[in-house]
Amino acid sequence: MEGLNVSVAFFLLVLGACQALGWLSRRLLSPGPWGCLAREFAGSFQLCSSCLELRMLMDIGPWGAGFGLDLALTLLFLLWAAHGASLDGVPAIPTVCVQELLLLRAGPAGTGARLLAQAAGTAAGRALTRLYWSWELTQLHFIQNLIAAECSSAIRAPLPLAAFVEGSCSFLFHLVLLKVRQSHPLCRVPALAATVTFLTYAAGPFTGGFFNPALATATTFHCSGSSSWEYIQVYWLGPLAGMLAALLLFHGNIPRLFQRNLLYSHKSKYRVPKARVAAQVEGDKPKRKGDKSKGEPRA
Repeated sequence: MEGLNVSVAFFLLVLGACQALGWLSRRLLSPGPWGCLAREFAGSFQLCSSCLELRMLMDIGPWGAGFGLDLALTLLFLLWAAHGASLDGVPAIPTVCVQELLLLRAGPAGTGARLLAQAAGTAAGRALTRLYWSWELTQLHFIQNLIAAECSSAIRAPLPLAAFVEGSCSFLFHLVLLKVRQSHPLCRVPALAATVTFLTYAAGPFTGGFFNPALATATTFHCSGSSSWEYIQVYWLGPLAGMLAALLLFHGNIPRLFQRNLLYSHKSKYRVPKARVAAQVEGDKPKRKGDKSKGEPRA
């Protein structure tokens, strides 16, 4: 349990540091683009650091410390709930930024800046976590340092199946995100945390269940067993295709690319009563020549 206590303390420390960074960004920076970029950096830093430590517990914990899968999934749910409730709900996921670009909620320049902030936050989180592991505070960290140089690829399925799994996870995640986006945080945060937990559990044996290009890049791209192009197909193109499919299914179109709705037909909100329509039709009929009005005198 000592290793678990150290990991929980690390989670709380990272969460507190990112909360402090978000508070400082709101106090010192303008509420415009700079504050948004600072929160994206803090969110990516928090997500990467926490998920790397949790991934270590999931990989080494079952045989190194006797941790079960139920404990890892519980921690994953709590971490995603804390991530969704903090930093003004910034998701810190590249495909979500691209989705907002396609929905005309952000411009190309702002989206590019947010992606760069996410990349910087992910790199900083990975560097800090590796430094934290080098201190070897627990036996789990000592084992992690021994096997870090010889890690294997997280792709444990044929390449088409692996890309389909990551794309399906991204499709379901973005579909839920689009559905609960305007909901109250008390409903939105648990729904997203439960979705991520279920998808990670389902896709873990095949690809690790990342469906996050930035997180997958920091976690598994440096491992041997797969080429860079295979990693890009599975962890970048797969989630991107899943996001596009979810967007098309939910809205019927992609506003940035085309306005025509391909799946759903728009009906008028206002319905005219049938009796009024029938009266208008009868009033528009031409009168016959032999018909006389009631006001004409008879011969």
